[in-house]
Amino acid sequence: MPRVSRTAAAVTPAPADVRVGVLALQGDFAEHLVALRTLGVDAIEVRTLDQLRSVDGLIIPGGESTTIARLLIAFDLLEPLRDLIAKGLPVWGTCAGAILLAKRVPNLDRPPLAVMDITVERNAFGRQVDSFEADLKVAGIEGAPLRAIFIRAPLISRAGRSVSVLATLNDGTIVAARQGHLLATSFHPELTEDRRMHGLFLQMVDEAVVFRATSGSGRPPR
Repeated sequence: MPRVSRTAAAVTPAPADVRVGVLALQGDFAEHLVALRTLGVDAIEVRTLDQLRSVDGLIIPGGESTTIARLLIAFDLLEPLRDLIAKGLPVWGTCAGAILLAKRVPNLDRPPLAVMDITVERNAFGRQVDSFEADLKVAGIEGAPLRAIFIRAPLISRAGRSVSVLATLNDGTIVAARQGHLLATSFHPELTEDRRMHGLFLQMVDEAVVFRATSGSGRPPR
């Protein structure tokens, strides 16, 4: 099945055996699934360990970070997900998902995954009524600026040396970052029709699949 490239200007073939999961415990996971399927991706909801082990990449959606953190523990997914990330599973966290990836999160009442060398401040821009949109230039994405939607959004207040800053607001606030196979965004790309952020993540997934195939590390059975 064809997949739109990250530039949204060409179509490239999608690997037939690539599957991307969206953590479906809480939050706007349905919108991510629509975005992925629009791009021709085999996309599934992830709620069980078997489902988690079957995917080549995972998106942690926006929602309530404390609720998702609690449900990761309740569904016995926290440690298995940490282990898969340590083994190279590409993971993208949007909004609440970015909070859960961060190693440092003030005032989170349950432990995050703590796998990405960033500090994230929750609800940094205010309440729901303070939601806003902004045009962003994102490193790795070609073409016009990306229209980004921020809803009770966090910000990345510190990025470690191994973390690449991909996008900032006009005042320098970090709102997108990447560390190897991990991607964090403060905003909600799934709420627009621009699929370039999803394309960027799919490129990361493809890179991981190619590395696994060439290194002989294999893949879990489906």
